[in-house]
Amino acid sequence: MLSGKLPLGFGYLETDVHATSDGVLVAFHDDDLARLAGDPRSISECTAAELSTLTVAGEPIPTFDQLLETFPDAHFNVDVKERRAAAPLARAIQHHGARNRVLVGSFNGGRRRAVARLLGAGHVVATSPGVLGVGLATALGSFIRYPRALLGDFAALQVPERQGIVPVAGEKFIAHAHAAGLQVHVWVIDQAPDMHRLLDLGVDGIMSDHADVLAAVLTERGCWPQNVHGS
Repeated sequence: MLSGKLPLGFGYLETDVHATSDGVLVAFHDDDLARLAGDPRSISECTAAELSTLTVAGEPIPTFDQLLETFPDAHFNVDVKERRAAAPLARAIQHHGARNRVLVGSFNGGRRRAVARLLGAGHVVATSPGVLGVGLATALGSFIRYPRALLGDFAALQVPERQGIVPVAGEKFIAHAHAAGLQVHVWVIDQAPDMHRLLDLGVDGIMSDHADVLAAVLTERGCWPQNVHGS
């Protein structure tokens, strides 16, 4: 059952979203239910009512509306996993007045742009670019601050530390991004020494599958609990 308390103290949460066949947005990573719920169907083949009968590790699959309502002080980094999820995500952000606490990202830039278009000019929402945008930012180096029109009005660059043998989130990349007014978030980092090293380089956020390890690292560095309202 969802609880409004965040026992580890995290105020920034990452999730993926899919839309059901009747347009309800749910927080779920996989395209289908086979691995986690033992059901061969995809999320898009199920109605919200059908999903409500399934559980993952004994817990129901939450809707994105439920997350926003249950954790009213939390900020969410949302990966739009399919184009059909764009419209219900935009509706949820508008309905809950959550534009200041939802950062919309996607490996597919078209999905992110679809959400931005649906929100409209009067509803600015923080976004991060897709794979091509990150590649362009990496190639531009120190020139990233000038052609921002090519990249878009992003709040952050969300990147792996390296892509294959090519380093991405290095010291120069982080410095160039900061000079352009962009945060750098790195994924997926699960080991404490790697977290410390990246934080020493100046990254602004770390995505991890091991929240307890990240909490311990931030405690060691005197950055805990997180202050979602700034200082």
